[in-house]
This record gives sequence, structure tokens and C-alpha cells, in this order.
Amino acid sequence: MSRAELAGRHCSPSVHALPEAEVERLLAALDGWTLSGNAIAKTFRFPDYGRTMAFANAVAWIAQREDHHPDLHVGYDTCRVEYRTHSVGGLSENDFICAAKVDALLA
Repeated sequence: MSRAELAGRHCSPSVHALPEAEVERLLAALDGWTLSGNAIAKTFRFPDYGRTMAFANAVAWIAQREDHHPDLHVGYDTCRVEYRTHSVGGLSENDFICAAKVDALLA
């Protein structure tokens, strides 16, 4: 599945933890996202605080729309986004869908 295909999907309330091979396959479709424990994560850099906060707010809007909420770590010029599906104790397709939507913000 490509990043564009992932970004075009919507999160599902009924998901399951993905096997490692599927995690690797979906991770390969995303640019710059890495495994971080039982999450996928990416740090985005911006020229100033205003743009960092605008990005963080756009990520929050996606999270509300998809009902799938990441951990955000916001600094002056960086925003680290981490997705995991707590209800399954690992990664689900929802994490990859939302990561692709976040990447689309800057495409």
C-alpha cells in the first residue's frame, strides 16, 4: 500500500495489532518514520515557533477527525509525532493511516 493510499483511508474503530512483517511493509511506504518501541515516530522541523504550532494544531485536527490521537512533543522548532494503538498494545493500520495524513500536510 502506498502513502497516498494510506492517506486516502479513514481510521476504523475495530482494529488489531499488526504482525511485524505488515508493520515493516507499511513503514516502508512512509518517509522518515521509524519504529520507536511499540510506536512509529517522526520529528518535523520548522523555522520558527509559529509554524511549529500551526503544524501541531493541524495534526490535532487530523486526530480529532480520525478519532486516533498521537503523542506530540512540541519544542520551539520541532514537533515529534508518535503513533501507537493503545487498545491493541502495539501498532494498527490506524497508526499508518494517520502518519500518512500528517505527511500529506507538508506535501
